[in-house]
Amino acid sequence: METTGGSDPGRSAATGGAGTRRLVPRTDVLLADPRLVAAEQRLGRALVKQAVSRAQQAARAGEIPPDSVADAAVAGLPARPTTLVPVINATGVLLHTNLGRAPLSRAAREALQAAAGCTDVEFDLASGERGRRGRGTLAALAAAVPAAEAAAVVNNNAAALVLAATALASGREIVVSRGELIEIGDGFRLPELMESTGARLREVGTTNRTNAADYSAAIGPQTAFLLKVHTSNYRIEGFTAEASIAELAGLGVPVVADIGSGLLAPSPALPGEPDADSALRAGAGLVTASGDKLLGGPQAGLLLGRTELLRRLTRHPLSRALRVDKLTLAALEATLAGPRPPAGEALATDAAAVMARAQRLASRLTALGVDARAVPSEAAVGGGGAPGVPLPSAAVSLPAGLAVALRAGDAVRRGDAPAVVGRVTSGRLLLDLRAVPAEDDDLVLDAVIAAASG
Repeated sequence: METTGGSDPGRSAATGGAGTRRLVPRTDVLLADPRLVAAEQRLGRALVKQAVSRAQQAARAGEIPPDSVADAAVAGLPARPTTLVPVINATGVLLHTNLGRAPLSRAAREALQAAAGCTDVEFDLASGERGRRGRGTLAALAAAVPAAEAAAVVNNNAAALVLAATALASGREIVVSRGELIEIGDGFRLPELMESTGARLREVGTTNRTNAADYSAAIGPQTAFLLKVHTSNYRIEGFTAEASIAELAGLGVPVVADIGSGLLAPSPALPGEPDADSALRAGAGLVTASGDKLLGGPQAGLLLGRTELLRRLTRHPLSRALRVDKLTLAALEATLAGPRPPAGEALATDAAAVMARAQRLASRLTALGVDARAVPSEAAVGGGGAPGVPLPSAAVSLPAGLAVALRAGDAVRRGDAPAVVGRVTSGRLLLDLRAVPAEDDDLVLDAVIAAASG
């Protein structure tokens, strides 16, 4: 028997016919779902509506039945209200620029929470009057570097150098060694950065050898300061020479020292790395450094030195454009005054202890059927610090095929696990544990298990 008209009885709800499309719940009905109402409070309406729209489209295309749209929308909600994904840095590079450099300490994270709302960043609660901005942070910075007469903070080390050049040398000359005309990250070069301020660079010496006499011969009426730059992301070896800060300080012109990596005091683990206190004691008038490298704090440019030089910088109009916000001030103060941050812990950790952790992790994974073994490794400071200085470490060696799942697998996308980033060497994925806090070992274990079973 033939039939005419009507609907095809063989058509299922998942084939996306016109009747099925009419059954897809309306947006307002879906947004009233208690689960989505709660998600809107956490994520915001825009992100929730995007998840709803994707689920509705899937139903209209016949990929899911109409009565599953609400569940699909809930399942498609982002794990957090930012596209940034938490990462466990198992690369063996302690300060990985692409992973945000230094992870903040627990104290710094608590300080961020305290400063997230309204706070007395520029207000004196006792008097009810306007107060000095960031006074607690500046006091902590001064205490950390006793040789500094004054201190200031801007938003990164490049900004600190730009402010120094603009306030002290616009229209004048900065004398710098040819061997220190560095390129920083993402193709930005020091000469171009400094010349953008209106200052002129007077290059002296050669790539491999520059002495104090070269600087002295270049000093003239137009000289604003001598710039001493730490070559923090490369190293020149062999027939070399460079003038010390002490030698330059005796030439009668202010010395600005860019130490880059943010070490405030000498470090036993990195005896060859320059530090702010020693540079000032050697005669530097101004030192610039990063806050998110060896110091282990938030991104910031630190300015330390003589009172009269800092006053010229902080009173310059450009300083307002480069000032940091309350969150940076809070995190930086907690880093300076609080316990040793994770970067410091990683730098000071014992290689034998790291190997013991790698062996425990590998043993637990092997017992679960994962091809894992503990191997010696070599870590590095990274982030433009201590170039060429190897740090003995240990890693968990895994099949290279797990690398993508650990970085961006289903568990990571759902927010059930942090991304774990290692490095692939000789066909194996190495999860170097030197930069991984010991308390995160269980997170690494769970992430590997999820990746291996996915």
